[in-house]
Amino acid sequence: MPRTLVLSGGGACADPWHPFAKTSARLAHVLWSLGHQVEVTDFVADRVADLSGFDLIVVNAAGGPGGPPAALKGSRDGLRAALDRGMSVLAVHTGVCTLLRLPEWEAVTGAAWVEGRSGHPKLGPAHVQTHPDRHPVVAGLADFGLVDERYVGLRLAPGLVPLASHRHSGRQYPLVWAREVGRSRVVADALGHDVSSYESAAHRQLLAQAVTWLTEGR
Repeated sequence: MPRTLVLSGGGACADPWHPFAKTSARLAHVLWSLGHQVEVTDFVADRVADLSGFDLIVVNAAGGPGGPPAALKGSRDGLRAALDRGMSVLAVHTGVCTLLRLPEWEAVTGAAWVEGRSGHPKLGPAHVQTHPDRHPVVAGLADFGLVDERYVGLRLAPGLVPLASHRHSGRQYPLVWAREVGRSRVVADALGHDVSSYESAAHRQLLAQAVTWLTEGR
């Protein structure tokens, strides 16, 4: 039985825009349906400092206030140790861009928010284009619609291959991608602003396939 930790926004890692407790509960339901042993916590910094025993972490939290390098040392060391042993990562929505404002998180997910360039259209109905021939995460998934917030203008790693994307103002922007970082597998899913996103059966199926890929044979 895979062991999964959902890092949910709370305390310093909450914000006024995202209902993290509700969306983390939806994520936990997807994980339970796949037979995972799931723990949900909003003590993000404390838990990142020691991720031993977990096969997968799901990051669904704001970055928090940050702090001096010495204050973040435990979290940085804990994350590095977990990635070195091959722990998998599913980063969701704002979690794609930040984990405790750790500078190395961009190298994990392949994306970062850039002030003055990154943004999103207004929350509302959205059309998601899938690319099912590119990866098991989206195999068999047709294009779908949902109500969500879609990021644009992120700084993205060179060579990143979108598995799902959306159009805004005549341009195509990635929403979902998969990476391998050393021994670890990583999926970034920029969807998931609020519970409306998880009302989509197609989005839940995408998440289930992502989790399966992240943990199979691990």
